[in-house]
Amino acid sequence: MYTVYALYSPSFDKIYIGITSDLDDRFKSHNDLATKGFTVKFRPWIILYTEEYPTKSEALKREKQLKSSRGRQFIRSKIINH
Repeated sequence: MYTVYALYSPSFDKIYIGITSDLDDRFKSHNDLATKGFTVKFRPWIILYTEEYPTKSEALKREKQLKSSRGRQFIRSKIINH
């Protein structure tokens, strides 16, 4: 299974969208282990939204949709309801 996820940084009002096959490990990397990259600059992150897919190709397709303008609007609506 692959998880498409959206992280939110309340401190900086930033969103990060990605995919992984191990959400717990990936989330730990974003918040604690990574030493470079976009997410390091905007810690701490919370998991705002997730969806699961059986194949990597399906997950990549959905990730691309969520990174579009309409997808980002959808994710922003989750912040309001969080």
